[in-house]
Amino acid sequence: MPNAAPAPGQQPAAPLLGIGQVLARLTTEFPDLTPSKLRFLEERGLVHPARTPSGYRKFSQNDLSRLKLILTMQRDCYLPLAVIKDYLADVDAGLNPPMPGAALPGGASILQTGRRLSREELTREAGATPMLVQDAFSASVITPAETYGEDSLIVLKALVELQRSGIEPRHLRGFRQAAERELGLIESALMPVARRRDPSSRVKAAELAVEIAGQLEVVRSSLIRSALSRIVP
Repeated sequence: MPNAAPAPGQQPAAPLLGIGQVLARLTTEFPDLTPSKLRFLEERGLVHPARTPSGYRKFSQNDLSRLKLILTMQRDCYLPLAVIKDYLADVDAGLNPPMPGAALPGGASILQTGRRLSREELTREAGATPMLVQDAFSASVITPAETYGEDSLIVLKALVELQRSGIEPRHLRGFRQAAERELGLIESALMPVARRRDPSSRVKAAELAVEIAGQLEVVRSSLIRSALSRIVP
């Protein structure tokens, strides 16, 4: 049976796009975009393309706009994917959040002047005890500072939950060492790009650093899941 014609005044649905078509539309503006980066953004839950019965990804016009926004926020504002994901979650929930990294009067940035917490506020909002916060400092899981951002709040909330399972900050001392080792890997990978001094290379290095960090997180999560399958069959 032929497809029904759209009702008068109704626009026909735009065709879905495969990965190759998405790249063709976006790589002029974002030349570092690759199929693996598209798949990575999906793995991190930032985009949700449809799937054909054969498993091929299909992107709508909304997906295309969303991808363009994500890539622009990475390139122009140097934002980590976690910040972008939180922003998009608020948008999806019907909220009207301020754009992370958007310029404020006087040239300030939301990332620089956004929500900051004192130590007391951080402790209260995380539901932590002052002792747990001090232990987190001692274990170098959180760095002492005059004020703290959302990242510290997320980490402290996780420490609160871990403590309920008997895991204390002192048990996580190796995490700082592991993070430093990962940083060394990222710095080595960025060296060929970082040697160049032009602005476009700095942007490329920032994007690449975020992507490498995300890929390392994928590997680490996979190893943990694999190990868990041996503990909890």
